Amino acid sequence: MTKIKMCGLFRNIDIEYANKLMPDYIGFVFYKKSHRYVNAEMASILKSELNHDIKAVGVFVNDDIYFISELVRKKIIDVVQLHGTENESYIKKLRELCSNPTLEIIKALQIKDCNTSDLFSRLYNQQHDFNYINFDYSCYPNYYLFDSGMGSGSTFDWEILNTINKYHFPIFLAGGITPDNVDTAIKEVNPFAIDVSSGIETDKFKDFSKMKDLIDKVNSFNKRGEKYE
Repeated sequence: MTKIKMCGLFRNIDIEYANKLMPDYIGFVFYKKSHRYVNAEMASILKSELNHDIKAVGVFVNDDIYFISELVRKKIIDVVQLHGTENESYIKKLRELCSNPTLEIIKALQIKDCNTSDLFSRLYNQQHDFNYINFDYSCYPNYYLFDSGMGSGSTFDWEILNTINKYHFPIFLAGGITPDNVDTAIKEVNPFAIDVSSGIETDKFKDFSKMKDLIDKVNSFNKRGEKYE
């Protein structure tokens, strides 16, 4: 079943919308250049109003690792999403600071900047080849998020990700997903989750009717039992 992440919530009413619709994840953007930016204080307030069954994802771009770990320890966020140049040592240290070796981490990649075939081949080998029996999983994210660009709001050629169907590596698919194309996105990519922000907005604010439309379409797709397993 394909999961749903609705990103860029920054108003109390956005949380009300989420609690009514129950996506799997919501996202708080801690990147100051974004118009969806929230600080730690506001995120704490919003998280306190969020249904406990919805995971809050903190979105960061080369942010201070101690700031992120504090948000995790205070349970302001449940999942970390990294959009910068954070590497394996950064991820390992973050989990150590959080005293949580199983902390869920999503690493975002811009599709124009990576060779997806090489990436997934390497991950597959690391996880399944005998030579990697002592592989240190704490250095790596749980998921990769693929986007056409950081918050671009535009789609890319989803066929590029065909390798995913071969290795069954769980990803978040982002970039230009809307209620109108979400069915196609799931059919073509079969992602672990779809990640949507501008596609459920009107004039840069979350639009309840668009959010509901997207939720309804993904739930309908899931009920037919066609995708992510």
